[in-house]
Amino acid sequence: MQKRKESQTSQSLTSTEKTRSHLAWNDFEVILAIATAGSLSGAARALSVSHATVFRRLGDIERRLGVTLFERSRAGYRPTLAGEELADTARIMDEAALAAERKVAGRDLEPSGEIWVTTTDSLLMGLLAPMFTQFRQRYSGIVLDVAVANQMLNLTRREADVAIRPSNRPPENLIGRQLATIGQAVYGHRSLGLTPGASIETLASQPWIGAGPRLQDSVLDQWMGHNELKATSVYRVDTLVSILSAIRSCMGLAALPCYLADEDPDIIQLTDPIPELCYDLWLLVHPDLRGVVRIHALMDFLTEAIRGQRQRLAGRLLGQPHE
Repeated sequence: MQKRKESQTSQSLTSTEKTRSHLAWNDFEVILAIATAGSLSGAARALSVSHATVFRRLGDIERRLGVTLFERSRAGYRPTLAGEELADTARIMDEAALAAERKVAGRDLEPSGEIWVTTTDSLLMGLLAPMFTQFRQRYSGIVLDVAVANQMLNLTRREADVAIRPSNRPPENLIGRQLATIGQAVYGHRSLGLTPGASIETLASQPWIGAGPRLQDSVLDQWMGHNELKATSVYRVDTLVSILSAIRSCMGLAALPCYLADEDPDIIQLTDPIPELCYDLWLLVHPDLRGVVRIHALMDFLTEAIRGQRQRLAGRLLGQPHE
């Protein structure tokens, strides 16, 4: 009787061990994240968990499987043969899941819900406001909640779902689309009587409007410093819309995005777009949201609408007619 119980217990343990050795999808997710990032910290960022959590989950997976999945070194984590096989399987599973999600999502006739969007005041006023109106006309079930900020909100912490930002170095943990290049030129009020095409050296004798530190535009700050324009700055402010307002008030000259300043008939473009001040315009989203139907709807809509205005965003050379 005792032997039979021991045999049954042994069989039960064997069955339990086999069950425990099975990998769940989140196990494959951890393996793929480490293989892709090459480090636990990179995998932690991709998974939005702590470094310790990834370390603990990898250790648990390797104990259950009884095999080492990654070689540890100062250079990072390199998959073993077993680790690479599981990572390849995870990639296939991920692609299949996304394909199924897209297929199911495609059945939604009317995407709905809220989208949190973050952008700058200048982009909202000079470019995006009419596009958002057109988007709402097409997708009446989607509510746009727009946060206007100079600083990049944290998409990982869901402070926003989508960011529309000028940047030459977008965050690496986000996925996105480069939509256009934003050109910037020097502008002044028409009443100043300045001649378009004058050199920066000549214009330096005029009062200038600078960017306040909260605007966080180090490129513009460096350019003004290099051209010795800081000493002639009589006014600093921390938003581009406020700089535009100052130009309208004849406060002085300033560099502004062409798409923003060209719309005002009382403000004239004094230089060609300045190469050092050009920015790429990005549409950014957290990887976890790439399969959400309403997010895709907004991204596709804005991609087409903004790329249709690439020439306007880049700015015109002096002597070229306005469109």
